[in-house]
Amino acid sequence: MPQPGVQAQTPALFEIENAIVADYARRTPGGHLSSMRLHITLMFVFLCTGGCPHVLAAPKNMILIIGDGLDDQHVTMGRNYLAGMSGELRMDQLPFRASVQVETLSPQGEPRYVADSANTATALATGAVTSIGRIATDIEDNDLPTIAEAALSAGLRVGLVTTSSLTDATPAAFLSHVSARSCEGPEEILGSTYYGIALPACPTDALENSGPGSIVEQLVTSGAQVLLGGGEKFLRQQTVDGNTVAELALSEGFLIIDRDTQLEALSAPQRLLGAFDDETLEVRWRGTKARVAESPQVSWLHHISDYLGEVTEPEPMNCELNPDYADTPSLAAMSRAALHQLAFDNPRGFFLMIESASIDKQSHERNPCGSIGEIEQLEETLALAMNFADSHPDTAIIVTADHAQAAQILPEPSLYARYPIPLYSPGRTARVRTPEGGMLRINYATNNGFSEEHTGANVPLFSNRVIAPWLKPFLRQREVYQAMSRFLFGPPPAPNKDGAEN
Repeated sequence: MPQPGVQAQTPALFEIENAIVADYARRTPGGHLSSMRLHITLMFVFLCTGGCPHVLAAPKNMILIIGDGLDDQHVTMGRNYLAGMSGELRMDQLPFRASVQVETLSPQGEPRYVADSANTATALATGAVTSIGRIATDIEDNDLPTIAEAALSAGLRVGLVTTSSLTDATPAAFLSHVSARSCEGPEEILGSTYYGIALPACPTDALENSGPGSIVEQLVTSGAQVLLGGGEKFLRQQTVDGNTVAELALSEGFLIIDRDTQLEALSAPQRLLGAFDDETLEVRWRGTKARVAESPQVSWLHHISDYLGEVTEPEPMNCELNPDYADTPSLAAMSRAALHQLAFDNPRGFFLMIESASIDKQSHERNPCGSIGEIEQLEETLALAMNFADSHPDTAIIVTADHAQAAQILPEPSLYARYPIPLYSPGRTARVRTPEGGMLRINYATNNGFSEEHTGANVPLFSNRVIAPWLKPFLRQREVYQAMSRFLFGPPPAPNKDGAEN
């Protein structure tokens, strides 16, 4: 027998499903609508088992803050430097914490134990496990409906804010579908190179082949209210129609803003598109005179024997302001503008994804000060979100990471410093002076090339109490998506035997 409330909500669910399918059809010429309709139907059946009294009901706001590469090593680096060894970050003050297992597949469907930002953002955005490099597509190249698309179709506003290019893997996975993350613009979708190496193309996704277009083309036609970050060079590219992507965005109703725009002076509500750098935004901090981690220097005798000679460690460094940061909008400033646009005169609620991208990017470059400065930006943005939630009690906040990164905190000095032989850590090391007078020794040693690699640890999750009933202490990354979807669209959590929600 149907449960009370389910039958009454059927028209609402049917309305949402049809809206998503229609929106998908508009943005995907030649798409497989029957497959997409099945995906969406199953999603709502899953979310609404037991009734959907909250669908199209009171407004709810979901703020997802992703620290790219923000594993526990980076959280601890940030805490030690920004708050002191015995201090607390703002994320530490959130009442719920969990560990999140990252899942990845090979193109053949076998398990892989280290991920990239594309497949992990896809898991957070869609609840599906896929292979490295894919943007909201599965290993068979089927498009996966995202939580941001479901929010738009349910009448919620959607915003993406990032310190990377808007076309980078994390923001892209919430509002676009391509087979490879390299297909950022109309010029890249048919093939591009990186340091002379050919990158994957996405010919079936190209507009000229009746596909949905490159990432940037899909973003500006997605229906999002706010898109703020980097990637200005992609707006200058020409579409198959001969217009620039910027002109396409204007035709979609966006106000295009730049570094000269006073974000706090913008009226609301209006659709905002801001790309404040060609690609990734400049980071706030750097090491002394732009120093990064360095290799230890060994004497010639050490090349004869591991037990002979001497080793000289890199000199200590300080974190200093990066002069190239200059007039770069902060993550908090962009997020404040986004919250204003999304919340103003909005009875339906919103979904906002905020990414602090260069925790990861600076770890690739072995620059701990760059990563720590980006953690500071995340902290400022979290403070803003927490203040917003104080005055908007149906606002859920999740802070998490997509994957782990290369940085490791090592002993300073080494536990074996008194041994009469030259001992040192492999890879490259930075010795960073902290404001409280300590020495933070950070090591990078995943390879001997020009860029460090991701690592395979689980990542942390922090949340406020609003969404905690949908979470548990150990989660798989796809279950974070499920929790956010249930919060926005599904029934309230069932009370446990003690009367508390679980």
